[in-house]
Parts: sequence; C-alpha cells; structure tokens
Amino acid sequence: MRAALLEAQGRPLRICDDIEIEAPRSGQVRVRVAHCGICHSDLGLIDGTFPSPLPIVLGHEAAGVVDGVGPGVEGLAAGDPVVLTPCPPCGACYWCVRGEASLCVDSSGIQTSAFPDGHTGLSRDGQTVYRGLNVAAFAEYAVLPATGAVRIPADVPLDVACVIGCAVQTGVGAVLNTAGVEEGATVLVMGLGGVGLAIVQGARIAGAARILASDPIAERREVAKRFGATDLLDPTDDDVVARARALTGVGVDYAFESAGRASLVEAGLAAVRSGGTVVCVGAPALGEAITLAPAALFVVTGKKLLGCVLGGCHSLREVPRLIALWRAGRLDLNGLITTRRPLAEINEALDDLAAGRGIRTVLSV
Repeated sequence: MRAALLEAQGRPLRICDDIEIEAPRSGQVRVRVAHCGICHSDLGLIDGTFPSPLPIVLGHEAAGVVDGVGPGVEGLAAGDPVVLTPCPPCGACYWCVRGEASLCVDSSGIQTSAFPDGHTGLSRDGQTVYRGLNVAAFAEYAVLPATGAVRIPADVPLDVACVIGCAVQTGVGAVLNTAGVEEGATVLVMGLGGVGLAIVQGARIAGAARILASDPIAERREVAKRFGATDLLDPTDDDVVARARALTGVGVDYAFESAGRASLVEAGLAAVRSGGTVVCVGAPALGEAITLAPAALFVVTGKKLLGCVLGGCHSLREVPRLIALWRAGRLDLNGLITTRRPLAEINEALDDLAAGRGIRTVLSV
C-alpha cells in the first residue's frame, strides 16, 4: 500500500508504495482510509520532541470505510463508514471497567507504536514499520482493534468527520468529561489550535458564561470568537493572568492548557480562582518541567491540576454524541478545517503546521 513514511526524525516524510499491511487478526478490522487530519502530536514525533521507533507511519485523526474484518468481529462489516480513534476501549481492563476508557491497555500503542503484543501489522522489505500514535493513518489502509473504528451514518462527510478522531474528542471531551464544566462557569483557553478551538466550543456547549481565549495568532483568536469566545487575549501584549483575574474579579473557574507548554500550565494555576481547576490538554516536550508553588498553597487554595488523555472519552459513546451535536448546529467541524491537501503534499502541510498557518489541514489519502 501507499503511505507517508518517517525514516529519520527531523527529515521530510517519504511517500512509499511498498508498505506491506497484514490482514486483520482476531478482533481487528482493516479500514480504507479516506481522510486524515494533521495534529501537532504528529509533528512532535517528526521533529524529535517525542522519541519514537523508526521507520514509522504517523497520522491518527482519520475516517474511512471498513475494508475487511477479522474473526470474532461483530457490529462492523465491509463498507461501513467509520471514524478512527487512537484510544480503542477493550471494555474489560482495569481502566475500562472503572469508566476510564481513554486509558485502556489498548491505548498503550500511543507510547509504544505497536499493538500490546508487540506486533504492528506493517512492514517494508521485511523490516518492521511502526504504528504512529496507535493508528498509522497517513496511509491507504489501517489495521486496528474493532473498537478503534466507530461506525457513523453514511451521510456524514468523511473529510469533516475525521477531525472528531483527535482534535474534537480531545477538546470537547476535556471540557465535558475531564473538567465537567458547569453552566455559568468562567473558562480560560490558552492555545487555539485545533484542540484549543474545540475546547472553546466545548465550553460554549457546556454553557460557560465567559470564555477567555488566548493565542498570539490573530486569525485563531478571531475563529475563537466565532466559536463562542467572549474575550480575546493576545499573550504577546496582554498579561493573561492579570487579565483573567481582572475580567472575572477572582480568577477563572477553569483554565485549559492546549499548546503543549509547561509554562502555560503554571500560568493557568495563577489564573484560576481558589478552588479552580487547571486541565493539561497539550503535550509538552518530555524534558519540560512544571514549577509549582509551595505545596501548602494547594492546601490553602484548593486548586486542582488534572491530566487529560483524549478528553477522557469513551469513543464508542463520544463519536456519536459529537456527530449529534454537529447535526444540531451546536458544534462546528467545518470551521476547524482551513486547508485540504492530497497525501502527496503532506510535507507542505506539516510546514504550515510548524509555522502556525491555518488551523487544521485534512489530507485526502
């Protein structure tokens, strides 16, 4: 099959036509990928921010059509349109039975770039090719657990639905699931890429009374305004913490870091009120550390710091819910997509992402 292959970190991806992909094993499906969004996490593996085994096929925000099913798969058949998810719930592990499906053992491939048993189902010239971020969708086909392919109605455009796979599940889920933002709350969103703008929409859906949106790129701030932000902050000119406290009087109820910068987590802790919550949604480089105030301050203020994996989503429930919100006009998916390119232009699309041009690029595979 054809795929975009990363052979060395810091180098352009190469389009190859000779990647071998296995037939689906028991409990797996193979999907003909139609469209895949480009996420900052993909860029992090390419530029070396996050170490990974090589060679590797990246891409984890995808939609396509089921091509084949392995033994024991029920509920999916060839021809079904699906959204792919990097966190496929097994339904039986310690985390799944506790209602923490995004932490399922089957999600370990986000770190290992392989299935839990170590195989990848991909090879080239007899050499193992790894599955980037547990999906490997910068390719014509992807093999994954059946629960990693969520069936959607046939009338939902796949080039629009694909952004649900990562950006929208992560952003909206961070608000509704991880933080549990309540109606009337005040929210600060720091970083307005695809995930950050999905957080803005999630806050609006939750009924937040005030949504502060911060990003140095003016275009992204204007999109945030269309999506429901009430106050736009330019961190190059504004003291975001001071503005957040001045606009709310006491500090925001919730702050979301979605740019992958440890310093913004620290800013969030300063911007929330006593008893407020900071949610770490972005993925800082592994070497970045968060400097916290003296531990006693947490006892005095009651502030909370939460991690977030794929918005705490159980994708089999979340993808249909997000599509229903889109159908109802409460969630704008199209507005997140600023560019569409063929797979052959993937390196140009990655350059756009690195330079902060646009929001989401969707590739036609």
